Amino acid sequence: MWLAKVREAKDEDIEVDWQPFSLSQVNSDKESDIKLWEQPEHLDGSDHTFLAHRSGLAAKRQGKEAFESFFITLLKARHEDKKDLNDPVVMEEAAITAGLDMARFREDQSDPDLLREIGESHTKAIEEVGAFGVPTFVFGEGKAAFLKMFIPPDEQCAEIYDTLIKTMSEFAHVGELKRPQPPWPHGVI
Repeated sequence: MWLAKVREAKDEDIEVDWQPFSLSQVNSDKESDIKLWEQPEHLDGSDHTFLAHRSGLAAKRQGKEAFESFFITLLKARHEDKKDLNDPVVMEEAAITAGLDMARFREDQSDPDLLREIGESHTKAIEEVGAFGVPTFVFGEGKAAFLKMFIPPDEQCAEIYDTLIKTMSEFAHVGELKRPQPPWPHGVI
């Protein structure tokens, strides 16, 4: 949601290559060698843990513009309307709102190969950049940074973005910047 505001404020495209990363896998109480995306309940579709990931990848197959429309619709559903992204109806509504080809979306969404893609993306993120959460920004030369924040006021969106991108991508000596919690600074949330 913040990046959408930054795009609007800067009136320029910000290239983001969104990739799946499974917080369910990271936070799983199962043994680390058990991959959730390989489990029968995920393979047969009876568990909806990866529904949003599968839906996003299905939308990506319809092109960049289709994916971005779907993704922002999904973010609004989650963060503004507090909808459950494990609900197939929410995915259908987002795909319709985004103007996706619904027959193609449904077919692609059920492609079992998407679970392999999710697993590969997740594993690559952990092994190559040490990802542990979302969002993790990945820059060239192996530089990566996890960022936790709330949506800033419109007048600060672009400045905060420029400052944080510069800090995360250029200053390798900044290892961690964290505000003590709780509480988050008063007046922010």
